[in-house]
Amino acid sequence: MGNARCLPADPQATFLPFQSRWINDASRLKLAEKPRQVGWSWSAAYAAVRRTAQRGAKFDQWVSSRDETQARLFIEDCKLWADVLKLAAGDFGEEVIDAAEKQTAYALRFANDRRIHSMSSNPDAQAGKRGGRILDEFALHKDPRKLWAIAYPGITWGGQLEAFSTHRGSHNFFNQLIREIKENDNPKGISLHTVTLEDALAQGLLYKLQLKLPTDDPRQGMDEQAYFDYIRSGCVDEESFQQEYMCRPADDDVAFLEYDLIAACEYPAETHWQHIEAAELYAGIDIGRKRDLTVLWVVERLGDVLYTRHVEALHNMPKSAQQAVLWPWIERCRRTCIDATGLGIGWVDDAQDRFGASKVEGITFTPKVKEALAYPVRGAMQDRALRIPYDAHIRADLRSVTKQTTVAGNIRFTAERTPDGHADRFWALALGIHAAAAPAGVIEFTPAPRHPRGFDSAHNDSDFRIPQASTW
Repeated sequence: MGNARCLPADPQATFLPFQSRWINDASRLKLAEKPRQVGWSWSAAYAAVRRTAQRGAKFDQWVSSRDETQARLFIEDCKLWADVLKLAAGDFGEEVIDAAEKQTAYALRFANDRRIHSMSSNPDAQAGKRGGRILDEFALHKDPRKLWAIAYPGITWGGQLEAFSTHRGSHNFFNQLIREIKENDNPKGISLHTVTLEDALAQGLLYKLQLKLPTDDPRQGMDEQAYFDYIRSGCVDEESFQQEYMCRPADDDVAFLEYDLIAACEYPAETHWQHIEAAELYAGIDIGRKRDLTVLWVVERLGDVLYTRHVEALHNMPKSAQQAVLWPWIERCRRTCIDATGLGIGWVDDAQDRFGASKVEGITFTPKVKEALAYPVRGAMQDRALRIPYDAHIRADLRSVTKQTTVAGNIRFTAERTPDGHADRFWALALGIHAAAAPAGVIEFTPAPRHPRGFDSAHNDSDFRIPQASTW
């Protein structure tokens, strides 16, 4: 049926070799760096059911997932294996494990009265629990170091601590553990498993996948090389592919924003973040046309925190069609900052004519201005004063910005141009944060020139300082 050429050593076996090795590894501490969607959580759920349900089992299992959705999926995998293995198991649904802290978990109880508790990402939920620990997508948690620190004492009286994940940057605690194993004689005695997409395909992953796919799925006609190229081409960028599928963490020493910094500000995946509460809205608009995106980023101020409420990327649309999308948001927002560089000059003219110069500010990008815009983004993230969507394209845009020092000692912020833009979401966010900056300080800058037709004159590219808010 499929076109896979790499068959498992035992085509009838339920698990591929890399899955079996993980299931049968009884080490007290074990860690896996692995690719996305190769059945790792599925096989980890089988191992958890097998050791928890057996007669004489002494320990419950406490699973910590990235978010509530993932926690529910893990317990559903456990229920599946309980049914396959014909084990008596009671599904207790969502139960309260700490009323004071409003912590809940999905629970599955077996005939021996042992349970698997699947929780979301709050590290404090691991405190005071005894038994096995399973840290699913460990690097994707907001604070992996704290999660490990709280989970580890729970196996003092027995049980395993197992963590598995794709990478999230070179500074992430997950990667620090792996480097400690590989480069520093493994002082913690952790059993490390490393599996890339190439490894999984060589062991029969595509064969297993094609058994499950509909007969008309285009992946049925692929061999391993074609499938590898298919996955690679579908990733947001090469950095994402190497990190998500090849166990090569992105270099946080090159990027302006580390993965941990971005992840700490992301909404949980299931959050309805578009809900507007107090309507104190501010917007940033980065202008593009054919090569780059036009991106609108709207934030709402609630106390000291800016909550993203809307992000829209427009590509290869005529100006009139883009205005039909953007103008209603400018009208709703208290203040909007627009990229007035080149093509953007005419946009600023039109917006100020319609909404007033007090409501719309044009920002001409120069190296100094980019520096003044970029650092407040990082500062807001460091202060946990910003919330952004959990989105692969946004994350890739934020990661694409690099800070470089020229021979003359000047700072330049650059980003590689990709089919998905040129860090346009990052600069829209930076403009939105600047729009929300209040009270503004003394303005010393060369304003974007206003021209009747907008595009016929070159903009003034002299350096200037944009208003500095007291919180910057």
